[in-house]
Amino acid sequence: MVCIPCIVIPVLLWIFKKFLEPYIYPVVRRIWPKKAIQESSDNNTGNIDCKGAGTNGLPTKGSTEVSDKKKD
Repeated sequence: MVCIPCIVIPVLLWIFKKFLEPYIYPVVRRIWPKKAIQESSDNNTGNIDCKGAGTNGLPTKGSTEVSDKKKD
């Protein structure tokens, strides 16, 4: 069985998105304007060194070579 909130919450979100948001969004947009994103003066902000990092971005121990053979 599925719990009641698992049915009710998606239905309420769909109703909000479909019917209420088109009327609420223009009002909220006027009250809460989007502020400009300030660019950083630091030029090294986006540079990342990924050498020696595993698939999850954390440093790995040992060799980084991928073996095609199955280990027993």
